Amino acid sequence: MKYYLAPMEGLTTYHFRQIYHKYYGGVEKYFTPFLAARNLSSRERADILPEHNEGMKVIPQILTNRADVFLNIAGEAAAYGYSSVNLNLGCPSGTVTARGRGAGFLKFPEELERFLDEIFDKCPLHISVKTRIGVENVEEWERLSELFGRYPMEELIIHPRLLREGYGGLVHPEAYGAAAGRIKAPLCYNGDLLSLETTAPDGGVAGYGTLGWLMSRLPEVDTVMVGRGILRRPGMLTGDFSPVTLRAFHDELLEGYMRIMSGDTNVLFKMKDLWTFMGESFDNVEKYLKKIKKAKSISEYRAAVDAVFREQGQG
Repeated sequence: MKYYLAPMEGLTTYHFRQIYHKYYGGVEKYFTPFLAARNLSSRERADILPEHNEGMKVIPQILTNRADVFLNIAGEAAAYGYSSVNLNLGCPSGTVTARGRGAGFLKFPEELERFLDEIFDKCPLHISVKTRIGVENVEEWERLSELFGRYPMEELIIHPRLLREGYGGLVHPEAYGAAAGRIKAPLCYNGDLLSLETTAPDGGVAGYGTLGWLMSRLPEVDTVMVGRGILRRPGMLTGDFSPVTLRAFHDELLEGYMRIMSGDTNVLFKMKDLWTFMGESFDNVEKYLKKIKKAKSISEYRAAVDAVFREQGQG
């Protein structure tokens, strides 16, 4: 099984990837949070600079519904030495989809087809696609998967949910299975993999959200993209759940953000966002998370984090 790190806006930036790779690893490919500006911003450019991604296989992800913008960003990526880029057709955020981008682009299959025709004809790099299976109904997937099957994709990453479902409810594994018969490109599964457990305490198949559940329904899957599962338990892929490793990982992340960002407020925003996921690594952590969220200075934040690691066991 190969594992990819999903792009999560504002979280899995180059600094996070560097530190995660150092302490944990186990990731075959790292996908960047989306690049959307025709001319990359300094923040976007920093995320794909080769010197910020040494020793990792990194794939820049592009979010746009304009072929000229996609090709311009891909050209910049090529200039930095990248051989592949990824198209985001999966983001369900309202601010993204309202502009017809991300999963919102799936609402317009004719426009999407013209877009794909142009980028696959003109892009100098290999193209992979990350997609949802439709907007409102699972039946939309038949047309979309037939469309995707026409292009020489490097890979198709499928999150088997609809746009309207966001990240709630169960995934639709049958849609992923149906695509295997229609699409020649390699497939990657994405969605709700939170644990690599394969068996339940009673010896049966582990429940929803586990590798066991996934393989019991889609035994053909050999590549999985993981996002929230890794943020919740950074040692998920390697089995390293040591609090010593987790503390060292956390502290180096914090120190790095303090170097590259200005002011306590910006650093705290970044770290508090991470704790909305990482808090699930601990038992009975709610009152500690409240103190972390209320911290108004780095010193207050450090004291709250110290209490978590000192007083709480990992869940």
